[in-house]
Amino acid sequence: MKAIDLASADSAKARARRTLAVSYAFTCNVNDASRVEHQLIDPALAAQDFNTSADIDNELARILLECGDVSHALDTYRAGHDAALRTPNLPDSAHDLWDFRWEHAQARVAARRGQRADATQHVAAAKAILDKGKIPDQARFFPYLTGYVALYTGDYKTAISDLQQADQRDPFILSLIAQAYERSGDKAQAMTYYRKVLTFDNHNPPNAFARPLAQKKLAAG
Repeated sequence: MKAIDLASADSAKARARRTLAVSYAFTCNVNDASRVEHQLIDPALAAQDFNTSADIDNELARILLECGDVSHALDTYRAGHDAALRTPNLPDSAHDLWDFRWEHAQARVAARRGQRADATQHVAAAKAILDKGKIPDQARFFPYLTGYVALYTGDYKTAISDLQQADQRDPFILSLIAQAYERSGDKAQAMTYYRKVLTFDNHNPPNAFARPLAQKKLAAG
């Protein structure tokens, strides 16, 4: 809070608010995370800065999803997608980017609800967007998507295989792998991955979702 008060430029205040929201994410305090993020989302929408509004909507939606508020997460992802598409003269590549993110989000939400068929449908839609070839840099997020869906729909072998093809420098990915090993009954491998999570000390959403869980699991032995 002090950093926000001391920041002189609006951009610095915005960064400080987003940092504060991530702090709340570490403890899954979704009410305060949402309150702080909306201090940025709402003015951005009012100023027709749709891309900024959409980016922060997506950040907040991920916090909500990983903290278990699935319904509000979906609503917030939808708001971000809708805001982004209001951007004037949006290039085709940007349109594909936001459509891909929306399908990615819907697949993860469906997986968290145990809706395998819906999740699979959205995974296929996300892949179809990638196959158009306009957003090649997003292909690296596809193994994360398929691994996430596999984890939350009970296919732990596929989850491990796919997530090991995702970014191994992302503590959240490592946490998902740990959970997949744990649910498949391989506690030793799970603990190995939880220990890997604790080698990261970044103050960002991936670590906010990964580090507290790893600490809890390792403390429980």
